[in-house]
Amino acid sequence: MRNVKDKPVVGLTLDREPGGEGQYSRMPWYAIRENYCASVSRAGGIPLPLSYELALAEDIAALLDGLITTGGAFDIPPSMYGVATVHEKVSLKETRTAFEAEMIRIMLRDKKPVFGICGGQQLLNVLLGGTLIQHVPDAFPDGLAHEQPNPRTEPGHAVHVSPNTLLHKIVGKSEILVNSAHHQAVEKLGPGVVVDAMAPDGVIEGIEYTEHPFCLGVQWHPEYHITPADTAIFDAFTAACRK
Repeated sequence: MRNVKDKPVVGLTLDREPGGEGQYSRMPWYAIRENYCASVSRAGGIPLPLSYELALAEDIAALLDGLITTGGAFDIPPSMYGVATVHEKVSLKETRTAFEAEMIRIMLRDKKPVFGICGGQQLLNVLLGGTLIQHVPDAFPDGLAHEQPNPRTEPGHAVHVSPNTLLHKIVGKSEILVNSAHHQAVEKLGPGVVVDAMAPDGVIEGIEYTEHPFCLGVQWHPEYHITPADTAIFDAFTAACRK
């Protein structure tokens, strides 16, 4: 039933706002940028946005051939990686995180492709046993502007792509340009997780889980397709979802 002309079904996690005066709705509402869904359909997949139905996570995962955890203006609770102190810049969406975490766990268990973007990468590393830098400017005071001042449709900086990694195989380059919109980053890697991309200032920009057929995280936003490397990542992910 799901195999519509051999197009894989790809789940995309949504953002959520509580609603209020002057917003899309006074009641709680979901949102996703169009370019996330367009990136999946352009690569040959069927995008399926996912509401936060935690009790139905197993049923939802059974419908999917792959999962993309999207980014957003929120952070992962430090308690998830064993830290009691919460930085003043940290903002939480715990209902969203709980649903995304359960979906990632199920997809990893079932060996289905997982692609974490920005905050999705950070959650992936935490679930695999790693930790996060709560505020990059504190750890890298002389670092790059990882919340770039120019539009997200333009590059913010370059990243070095590590040889002999899945990411290097996908993009075929040792350096690519990326956009940058994050104040947190991967700190300690989880077991089996390796760095596949790093910014010139030493901030980790990409990870992959070597004990899984396709489990990739990137700190930037490839759904903007600012270089051919971004398109290649979506193509490779969607191809993995067909297997």
